[in-house]
Amino acid sequence: MKSHPTIKDIAAKLNLHYTTVSRALRDHPDVNPETKRLVKETAKKMNYQPNYLARSLKRQKSNSIGVLVPEIKHHFFSAVISGIEEVASRAGYVILVAQSNEQMEREILNLNAFISNHVAGVLVSISQTTKNSKHFEEFIKKGGNIVFFDRVCEDIEASKVIVDDYNGAFKATEYLIKKGYRKIGHLAGTKNLSISLNRYRGYVDALKKYGLNINEHYVYWGGLQEQDGREGMKRLLQIDDPPDAIFAVNDPVAIGAYDVINENGLKIPDDIGIVGFSNNPISAFVSPPLTTIHQPAFEMGSTACSMLIDIIHEPEMKKNTETKVLQTTLIERKSA
Repeated sequence: MKSHPTIKDIAAKLNLHYTTVSRALRDHPDVNPETKRLVKETAKKMNYQPNYLARSLKRQKSNSIGVLVPEIKHHFFSAVISGIEEVASRAGYVILVAQSNEQMEREILNLNAFISNHVAGVLVSISQTTKNSKHFEEFIKKGGNIVFFDRVCEDIEASKVIVDDYNGAFKATEYLIKKGYRKIGHLAGTKNLSISLNRYRGYVDALKKYGLNINEHYVYWGGLQEQDGREGMKRLLQIDDPPDAIFAVNDPVAIGAYDVINENGLKIPDDIGIVGFSNNPISAFVSPPLTTIHQPAFEMGSTACSMLIDIIHEPEMKKNTETKVLQTTLIERKSA
């Protein structure tokens, strides 16, 4: 027996493929629990220790993963990062986190910084001002490993992890309709983001299903911040026949709308109902608590990181890109 047994030694002893052993040691969800147990027991008996330095030198890359998010301050992205770190740490990687502050130029600078640091791969959620994906295309052409999550580049052939934005929005709008609201407005995000477009489509199709008019005057295309919610709500309250309910593209936008509704002396949910999207912790503490759509942020981060590590360990997987869709849940509170 070698003084330093390898994954291939464990695989040979158990008559398994070395990739299965690698995944089992990383607690990959696709590996049978009994196989995981057997692999870990054998690794312990053989005194196997992962040689991260050798692995890093072999690839001429560091044992770090770059994580690029629009903002860290919002709970959704913080929870995603926690999910990423959990999986990365277990696999022997450290994460380097950068935020674009919703600026494409800063997104490019951060990506180049990751490249300079020879990261093993990058996990990305794009900014709301990202108009094209050339910087990511160049990264992939040069052999870079990348997985997108939440806000993704639809035109790039790469693996992605998203939530079912369409069905989440459909459920939110349908909930308002079943509560008796008939003039439902939508505070939408930016048109260049797929999450905004898919949530808008869910809103529209729910109205169609129940025979309600699609009034484009009830739709405000803004952004994803509280200020966008404030601006949008002001606009919607100024029209002659304002909405009696609002579906907001996310919780920060909904919270911004709350401020304006209160400033105008209106009561939630009596005068106007509102539903958000994301289940930000603050949504449970505003008055009244906000009904919202929960998206599994931690699971999104852990899933995206597992996909990226698979690609790092098995480069041929880059050719077989996949999109994993996570489901949402309606959290009913008191705002409608």
